[in-house]
Amino acid sequence: MIANTPVPPYYAVIFSSLRTDGDHGYGEAAARMLELAREQPGFLGVESAREDGLGITVSYWRSEADILAWKQQAEHRAVREQGRATWYSAFQTRVCKVERAYAFQGQ
Repeated sequence: MIANTPVPPYYAVIFSSLRTDGDHGYGEAAARMLELAREQPGFLGVESAREDGLGITVSYWRSEADILAWKQQAEHRAVREQGRATWYSAFQTRVCKVERAYAFQGQ
């Protein structure tokens, strides 16, 4: 599903990752993080795709302060550490300011 974001400016956090083999609780943790992110002030939406081990998740936020608060959220911080130890062989996080956005709503 494509996130329904507001008129810019807003921010995007792009998380690209390579998974290790096996689930090891990943699915449950990912679902919990999505649930928790939706409760955070400034959260606008998320889009995610995974194929052949490569995952890309883009979360949208109202401000950089909201992103920092999410990064510092205790449960999220613990799950990030679990990701480093168990679920990911590599990852990269990028934070971007969205200045323009265009949409097409086909039929």
